[in-house]
Amino acid sequence: MSDNPNKDLQNYSAYLLLEQGLSANSREAYIHDVGMLYDFLGETPVTEADLRLLSDFVASLARLGLSATSQARIISGVRSFYRFLFFTHRMDYNPSERLVVPKTGRHLPAVLSFDEIERMIAALEENLIDSSEFIVRRNRAIIEVLYGSGLRVSELVNLKISDMRTDDGFMIIRGKGDKQRLVPISDMSISQIDAYIPLREQLNIKKGEEDYLFLNQRGAHLTRTMILIFLKELALRADIHKTISPHTLRHSFATAMLEGGANLRVIQMLLGHENIVTTEIYTHIDTTRLREEVINFHPRNQQR
Repeated sequence: MSDNPNKDLQNYSAYLLLEQGLSANSREAYIHDVGMLYDFLGETPVTEADLRLLSDFVASLARLGLSATSQARIISGVRSFYRFLFFTHRMDYNPSERLVVPKTGRHLPAVLSFDEIERMIAALEENLIDSSEFIVRRNRAIIEVLYGSGLRVSELVNLKISDMRTDDGFMIIRGKGDKQRLVPISDMSISQIDAYIPLREQLNIKKGEEDYLFLNQRGAHLTRTMILIFLKELALRADIHKTISPHTLRHSFATAMLEGGANLRVIQMLLGHENIVTTEIYTHIDTTRLREEVINFHPRNQQR
């Protein structure tokens, strides 16, 4: 079976868009990674590559000096491409299934304790004298929704009023690949949104922005950068010196759920993780904290 690289890559890009719902940037990255495979194979058609040849490709990535994380990303793209070839019947088996991915190590993200969340909220409320009530109420609602429901910041900035089902205690969230999921919203989040909405209604809202829940003072929906900046500033005012981002509140939500006894599958569903492996990082955070407790409080360790 002969290869037509240009046609295969065009069809693969369409597959990533229509079947996976990936953005233009993500599709471009996948195509670039598969292009590296084509360059390595040379005259050998991708449909004739076996596990041995693909393993040689992986070894070549290491020789290029790429980090384990970069290698893993490229291998993920290659695996996705071969799943596409198998799915479209260009191949009758997938030679990448047993391809070994280099270990990248686990980066345990910063997590805020409940006390630190409370300190951030207190610092926000203290700022009411120096800031507009609109900003304080909006930012308080944002913190409650991020920490109380574990949303991605991209999901938060695109949250629509029409997505809110507060009477039922749920939100409709559009996550990666435009996949929808129902996420519970806490009574505290609802009360803070209710306090923010009357102030929002006083804005001169720009055309096309009417349905976005969280707006800036000019009546346009917020950006991820805006939320990142206000959270970092708020953490400093609360005397918290961890590396803070909107994702920190998502991590903190998941960790609090796990520590409270929630099932990992439930957390996976709430976070919108496609793969349970992504969610399992929180079990490592949990066991790391357990070890810290032993080191800090066991009498044998205190004698050192």
